Amino acid sequence: MSPEQRDYYEVLGVPHDADAKTIKDTFRKLALKYHPDRNKAPDAEARFKEIAEAYAILSDPKKRADYDARGFAGVAGFSAEDLFSGIDFGDIFGDTGFGFDFGGGGLFGDLFRRHRRPAGPARGGDLEVRLVIPLEKVNSGGDETVRFNRPVTCTSCHGSGAKQGTEPRKCSACNGTGQQVTTRKETKEKGTISFQQITTCPVCNGRGTFIDNPCETCNGRGEINKEDELKVTIPAGVEEGTALRIPGHGLPSHDPSGQPGDLYVIVRSKPDSRFERHGADLWRLETIEIPDAVLGTKLDIPILDGRVEVKVPPGSQPDEVLRLKGKGLPVFGAPMHGDINIRLQVHIPEKLTSEEKELYKQLREMGANAKKHWWQ
Repeated sequence: MSPEQRDYYEVLGVPHDADAKTIKDTFRKLALKYHPDRNKAPDAEARFKEIAEAYAILSDPKKRADYDARGFAGVAGFSAEDLFSGIDFGDIFGDTGFGFDFGGGGLFGDLFRRHRRPAGPARGGDLEVRLVIPLEKVNSGGDETVRFNRPVTCTSCHGSGAKQGTEPRKCSACNGTGQQVTTRKETKEKGTISFQQITTCPVCNGRGTFIDNPCETCNGRGEINKEDELKVTIPAGVEEGTALRIPGHGLPSHDPSGQPGDLYVIVRSKPDSRFERHGADLWRLETIEIPDAVLGTKLDIPILDGRVEVKVPPGSQPDEVLRLKGKGLPVFGAPMHGDINIRLQVHIPEKLTSEEKELYKQLREMGANAKKHWWQ
């Protein structure tokens, strides 16, 4: 998924809580509007394909859940078969009179060919690891070391899974492709629609081969586990849950000559006893005594790079917020900082000495007299 892609909900113009029917109806309306056979605008085909991809993700409950949780990182690496093969386009467009051909020519066929896995070796899957960093690192940015375990191609069999001197046997059911293709045609009043469904071969489970003599090093898996270490650059102000993509450091391909997938480093902030993070803003709770709330006081407050003295004005109220402007975290991608917000909590004593109790009684009487004089 390219970083220039728009949010899928934005592409279709539906809210994030839209139900399946709303998504389907909206897709049908937009797809017919931007189909190049109807719309001759220069960007119609690109818009049509953008709409189709958004629908492919949001119409599938699992893909939609992954996208909602992790954004584009959650749905990275899908081929056209993964995206579109489970969608019944005949149900959506069967009464339109358009000759949508999903296996041969036509716009959808072109869309499949553009997104389809190349005829060469299949790419490996993506890998996800979590990196927890302190707020100081969020503030400054910089390099961090990520340690993780990942499978790598076995050096003895070079990923084939077969013992040295032997080769895997090609699956006869799929002729070594790992896929089975089913084509059906439906004749409608206004034309014939061809549908092509591509599924994983059930005989070899998508591998395309069988191993009669497994490699002794990896037991036929074609890969071994390796502890890896990698330096990643954390941008200042990195947002909670950001996925940093590291190309080529994911899972190895099951094809000996295939390229590995990508590594996604999910960045989280380490819990901090001083602050609670809300975006670029930091929040802190400070408890003061009643006299300090009434008369005012000064507080020694921690900030990310030291401490500062903060003045509490006289007459401060419970839950009042004092703001240290620009003392929070950097705003990701912008030349500005968030704030440190200090929420005041006034401590009400539960137990009083006899002397303290007498003083509070005097204060109460003084307050009552002041009100009485005010009304007179």
